[in-house]
Amino acid sequence: MRPATDALIVIDVQNDFCPGGALAVAGGGEIVGGINALMTDFPVVVLTQDWHPGTHLSFADNHPGAAPYSLTDMPYGPQVLWPAHCVQGTHGADFHGALRTSAAQMVIRKGFRPEIDSYSAFFENDKVTPTGLEGYLRARGVGHVTLVGLATDFCVAYSALDAARLGFGVTVRGDLARAIDLNGSLAAARDQMAAAGVVWQG
Repeated sequence: MRPATDALIVIDVQNDFCPGGALAVAGGGEIVGGINALMTDFPVVVLTQDWHPGTHLSFADNHPGAAPYSLTDMPYGPQVLWPAHCVQGTHGADFHGALRTSAAQMVIRKGFRPEIDSYSAFFENDKVTPTGLEGYLRARGVGHVTLVGLATDFCVAYSALDAARLGFGVTVRGDLARAIDLNGSLAAARDQMAAAGVVWQG
């Protein structure tokens, strides 16, 4: 068992990000068994869950004439317009059926405000609005986080960068994450994480 100061953060292992889902990440289902096994090593386990209303402004469908994966400007900066995914209360928003959710002590839902997207487990995309995860981890005495899940180059990377910015030690298990890799986004994310002191394993 890892020290009590270590937490495992499992990012968005949900049906819509796995094969057959609305925003499927290639190989997304392959990592579930490894994540389940890793959970047994950590005294603190947190799951994050994308939890969008159908009216979310990050959905291309809510911008007439906009193509999925195109960019638009939001008050907080550029925003990728995604296919509708992880809509509250749908099968797509549910955790992957094989994920051992019973091992988690906390579930952080993010992206539920229709006007702002939320990649990071710590902050929405304005970099200001907190999810509450930092406070929970501090209260549990956590100083180091290990991140796994989907997708490496978006929600995992944003979470890792925010965790480093907040002063946590951060490890990303690349073997237990999968990427969208949109226009070179994986290489860019890895460079940003390395520059921030994030440790890459696997």
